[in-house]
Amino acid sequence: MNLGPRSLILVRHGESTANAAGAFTGRLDVPLTERGREQARAVGRRLSERELAPDRVFCSSLSRTRATAELILEVLEQRSLEPEGLDTLDERDYGVLTGLDMPAAVARWGADRVETWRRSYADGPPQGESLRDTLARITPCLLRQLLPAALRGTALVVAHGNALRAVVMAMEGLGPDAVERLEIPTGSIRIYTLAADATIEAVEFLP
Repeated sequence: MNLGPRSLILVRHGESTANAAGAFTGRLDVPLTERGREQARAVGRRLSERELAPDRVFCSSLSRTRATAELILEVLEQRSLEPEGLDTLDERDYGVLTGLDMPAAVARWGADRVETWRRSYADGPPQGESLRDTLARITPCLLRQLLPAALRGTALVVAHGNALRAVVMAMEGLGPDAVERLEIPTGSIRIYTLAADATIEAVEFLP
């Protein structure tokens, strides 16, 4: 399926070592697992099947997104295309939760509080960001860099679960309740086909 020249493709990085350990990763710079590397290659194969070759590729400043992007480009035989690292696409800062697994966090702060910090739109952990904060950080990047690139061709964005939840919220006009329920698995793909005025013509989600 060819979606035409104006596409914005969102990809969550492949599984990292911290994902595999069940830790709150946030801004920690951790590598992909072998499963995560295979997830990245699978993204490349799925994009190839749809004849989607990116003109520009964006990733965060963290190595797990760059590694995912490079593996995708390797499968697409576009190794000469350099991913553009943007720290505005970095994962939500988990503050005091960073590096902890769920049992350790719950033991310290209680299940209800940790779940609120993890999923709430407006409430973030101490010394960290809420999803609302993440949205405020990422929206200017979406408007000034990602969408303009997509309107000139096909833009691939490889980022993190909460960063991409913020992008989806902005793109689709989701409310807080809807975005709190939104799940974006590692290695998943969301493809927006755009009209010339940046309105969405179609959305395809590939988990």
